[in-house]
This record gives sequence, C-alpha cells and structure tokens, in this order.
Amino acid sequence: MSTASSKVERKLLHYVGKAIADYGLIHTKDRVMLCLSGGKDSFTLLQILSLLKKRSNHKFDLFAFTLDQAQPGWNDTALRAWLETRHIPYEVLREDTYSIVKDKVPEGKTYCSLCSRLRRGIIYTYAEKQGFNKIALGHHRDDLIRTFLMSAFYNGEIRSMPPKLLTDNKKHIVIRPLIYCQENDIITYAKEQQFPLIPCNLCGSQENLMRKKVAKLIDELSKDNPKVPSNMLHALGSIKPSQLMDKTHWDFKHLESQRINFSDGVTTPLEFNVPSLPIELVDIVSS
Repeated sequence: MSTASSKVERKLLHYVGKAIADYGLIHTKDRVMLCLSGGKDSFTLLQILSLLKKRSNHKFDLFAFTLDQAQPGWNDTALRAWLETRHIPYEVLREDTYSIVKDKVPEGKTYCSLCSRLRRGIIYTYAEKQGFNKIALGHHRDDLIRTFLMSAFYNGEIRSMPPKLLTDNKKHIVIRPLIYCQENDIITYAKEQQFPLIPCNLCGSQENLMRKKVAKLIDELSKDNPKVPSNMLHALGSIKPSQLMDKTHWDFKHLESQRINFSDGVTTPLEFNVPSLPIELVDIVSS
C-alpha cells in the first residue's frame, strides 16, 4: 500500500472510529449486516469496518449483503471474488425491483424514492430473518449535508440522515459509520484500493436529480469558504430550538412567565379571529 493510501486509510479509520464512539454505533457481540451496493461508499465502509473488527479482536460480526435488483449490465463476479479473497461472509440476493421501478415511475421522474422503499423493505426483512441486530449503510458527511438542504428546500423540514436510527417498527437499528468522512477521501481510497465497483444504471441515468443541484450549490459556496460543508455538519449536531420556529420544541406562548423578576401578574395570550383567505390569495401569500 502506498504512503498516500495509508494516509487516507488512517484518516478514514480515525473518523469511522470516532463516529462509532460518539454515537455508540457498534457494541460487543453485535451482528452487523453491511449493505454492499457495489458503490465506492459501501466498499469503503466494508473495508474500514473489517480493519476495525480485526483491531477489536473480532468483538463483533460483520456480514456483507448485496441486493441484485436485476439492472441491465449487472455483473457481480468481481464483487464476489473480492469478498471471498478477504474471507468476508456475504450473500447476493436477486430481487427484480428494477422492472417494478421502471414500470411504476413515469419517464423523466426521479426513481430514487420508490427504488429506496423497495430496497429498504427487502433489507429489513432479510436482516430480521437472519438475526442481524445492526444494519450498516454507507452514507457519508456529504450525503448528510445534501439531504439537510434538500429537505429544507423541497420538503420544508429540518431533517437529515441520523448516525443511528431505530426503525418505526422498533425491530432494526440502522447505523452510518461514515458520517464524519468526506466524499473526496472516499473517492481517493476507492481508487487506491481498486474496488470492483458496480455502477447503478437506474439513478445514474437521470442527470437532473435535485441532489446533484444541491451538491453543486454546496461546492460553489465552498469555493469562497472551504468550511461550509463542515459547518453544515456541525449545525446538524448543534440545534438551538429557541432560535427556530417549532412550537412543539419551544414554548413561545409562555416565555413571559419565565422572565426573571416577573411581576406583571398572570397574563393570557391574545387570540385573534383571523379571517380565512380566499384560495387564490393563499396561493399568492405562500408562493
């Protein structure tokens, strides 16, 4: 391994180890199922977790799960060989979600949402049947901050991808150990390690995805201030409810009673009978 490679590997090991420690992502005797899509991110995560597993004296189990979605041109021969050479237990499961997505989503629309839901259902079902208590995904720092902006711009919500998530049915814990890792480091590492990558012919065929536009925006802002990405990541872990507008997380209506030396007596918030706007005016106000 070259000096440059060992340098980026040490950096990735540091940040993955820090994420595991900061958020308690992996515990002793955990059975971790890593979702190996065939992309640079999941290959990098698998390699780094394999190294950390050895350093921990094999205190947790690591298994690679690959979903073959029957995309045209799919060839996992090199992926299987890579896993077998490194003695990593794995399974490649074939489920034709590609045809479903192509049939259900109109041409020119984003495939990612439906594709993700189908894939997630298969992953959760497999993990439950096989007894894995952690599901590891390869989302990195740049995925988190892009999702953050996408959610704000297009959904009107402040949310992103948490480092550790208990699913709605309380049966699975999803972890993202790459949350502190930069995509550029992952790209460098993937090239140095010569991972047998498998391209996604579904999402990759759509050039105008919102995520690409948001990524370009962040890149442009970073040219003037290189700290923009790291500041955005820090913002996700430094929420100040009193500085936002969410009434469910901050009691704006009763702040008067919390004033020091409050002597104005008990007061009642004013409530106004606000008339409803005609539909056409609502559209103007909200646009």
